[in-house]
Amino acid sequence: MNPPAWLGNGWLDWPHILTLGQGLLITLLLSVAVIFTGTIAGVLLGIARHQSRSRILALPHHLIRNIPLLVQVLFWYFAVGSLLPEEWMFWLNSPHVLWQAGDIFLGLPSFEFMAAWVALSLYAMAFIAEDIRSGMNAVGQGQWNAGRALGLRPLDVLRWVIWPQAIKTAWPPLLGQWLNTIKNTSLTMAIGVMELSYRSRQIDAQTLLTFQSFAVASVFYVLLIVLVQRTLAGPVAKPLRRWV
Repeated sequence: MNPPAWLGNGWLDWPHILTLGQGLLITLLLSVAVIFTGTIAGVLLGIARHQSRSRILALPHHLIRNIPLLVQVLFWYFAVGSLLPEEWMFWLNSPHVLWQAGDIFLGLPSFEFMAAWVALSLYAMAFIAEDIRSGMNAVGQGQWNAGRALGLRPLDVLRWVIWPQAIKTAWPPLLGQWLNTIKNTSLTMAIGVMELSYRSRQIDAQTLLTFQSFAVASVFYVLLIVLVQRTLAGPVAKPLRRWV
């Protein structure tokens, strides 16, 4: 079937769709890695900020959240990379295969991937920490007092009394941060991470099919976001409500 005239040079070929699929896989891997590390660090920081009024603990909130994410990505790749010894950079930029079976292999991530991982994780941590702290602040002081009156240790009060109520309040904004993380991975194309946006620009440069490449990438993003949102907002949220 011939494409309409306004599409220009035609449709994307199947190899180009597969290339975009490879970019989607990198986007998914980076998102999972960032969500995992960013959530753990954010939960710990949020609990620490709730328990302490230290200004040092508030530093990530004021520093990381007020610097554009793209600047942070560039900082960890170019600025931090320039401080590392030349031997380290050579090793980081060299391929390292940990396991291989035929054409399938498992290796260490590239320096671009690791810099993006650190930058996005710290950025997600700063927002997630505030979501967790807000959820804990929503639990009244009487809940702490009641737990202590029952003879529970502070850690047990936090685990069995405060945390179940706090996570119910923090869940919607926490889910929003996870979805934002998936979309934020597109900024890593600036340092050469071959995720979905990078692959789209690559295909555009090779074929001049600008609309087609970015339209397909946009569809992939929408499908991924909707899938994650439906999965976490439905089957995960219902048991959470019953638990609380």
